[in-house]
Amino acid sequence: MTPTLAFGAVETVLGTLLVGVTEEGVVSLRWRDSPAERARVAAAVGLPVVDDPARTAPALERLAAYFAGEPVPFDLPVDWRLTSRLQRQVLATLHESVPYGSVVTYGELGERSGTGLPPQAIGQVMGGNPIPIVVPCHRVVAAGGLGGYSGGSGVEVKRWLLTLEGALPATLDWNLDRGP
Repeated sequence: MTPTLAFGAVETVLGTLLVGVTEEGVVSLRWRDSPAERARVAAAVGLPVVDDPARTAPALERLAAYFAGEPVPFDLPVDWRLTSRLQRQVLATLHESVPYGSVVTYGELGERSGTGLPPQAIGQVMGGNPIPIVVPCHRVVAAGGLGGYSGGSGVEVKRWLLTLEGALPATLDWNLDRGP
């Protein structure tokens, strides 16, 4: 059987998320859904696209529950083909060891992953994460604050996600129902 890529989309308070799933697992999560975005993901993955709602349903259901405020684990199979060996080591460590509502610093993740990468390099790995939220790069913070975030509309999305998870207290002007 030829490997394939299936797409699904889920509406959230942060917009429509596009999820790509192969037979191996979730391979991509993008912050918008459009024909151009699907074409970019398909080209990067290099597999034919099929319509397979049953394959994408577990990821879409977990994402919908997550954005509804349920502390769901993203214990989905992951297809790491869009990462290098080093990225995979760091991101797999993050995926497996930093649960909902927890954070880790860039430096701690470098140590925990066994890569010895300095915090700035860990930040670059997080910025290249092809599967945000499922592989929770938003849970990686700077030793003295939030750090950066390249997903969605930036660091305010990171703050919103961490507030949703209870890792940050809600501020007076923050409304979880409307997003950033």
